Amino acid sequence: MNFLSHFYFERYASESARVVGCLLPDLLKNADKDYVFHPNRFEEQLFAHPQLIEIYQGWYRHVDVDKVFHSSPFFLEHNHQLRKKLDPILSHLPIRASFMGHISLELLLDHLLIEHQMVNVNRLYEHLAHVNRPILKRFLEIIGLVDTNKFFHFYDQFLEWKYIHEYADLRSLPVPLFNISKRVWSFQETEADRYALGNALEEYAAESLDDFRDIYRFVNNKLTVV
Repeated sequence: MNFLSHFYFERYASESARVVGCLLPDLLKNADKDYVFHPNRFEEQLFAHPQLIEIYQGWYRHVDVDKVFHSSPFFLEHNHQLRKKLDPILSHLPIRASFMGHISLELLLDHLLIEHQMVNVNRLYEHLAHVNRPILKRFLEIIGLVDTNKFFHFYDQFLEWKYIHEYADLRSLPVPLFNISKRVWSFQETEADRYALGNALEEYAAESLDDFRDIYRFVNNKLTVV
């Protein structure tokens, strides 16, 4: 799931550290795609401070949410259908339709959360802005991040740009989707490509995602059981 969908499961959290923790795996991957960390290897150090524990718990809620989501019938079916729908649009580009289907579904879910006012995007950014930075820095150092300045440079840009607000407009999604794909493949899309992808996503959301709330109930029920 993407940023806003992860926030959905922590939308009532009172601790900003918890919210930042639930986004941190993806924030780190966006800062540097080669980052790989395993906080569970450092529990003794991380459990020494309540705020570090909040970040840790948010991190592993993120892991659990993604695990349930990616194995759900909802994800498997919609990813399959989106792949088929996007394949002819992407046939002249190096992007795998299965990859684009995957990330498109995640951004469409974020869009629908905004459209149906199920989360408050401003509240998300408030949590990110108000987190205790020395504690966040300490968490990153403990799990093995050497260059924390690089991460915080990205973090500050993320806060400044506030681009998640743009997901309210479904027609804006092709730009971030192609940009994400450029982390894997080298290509240059055209305005026609962006228009075609926007049309396909708009059609799919209108015709096939009226059940989108089901995945949040499904994931939440699985997490509750755990």
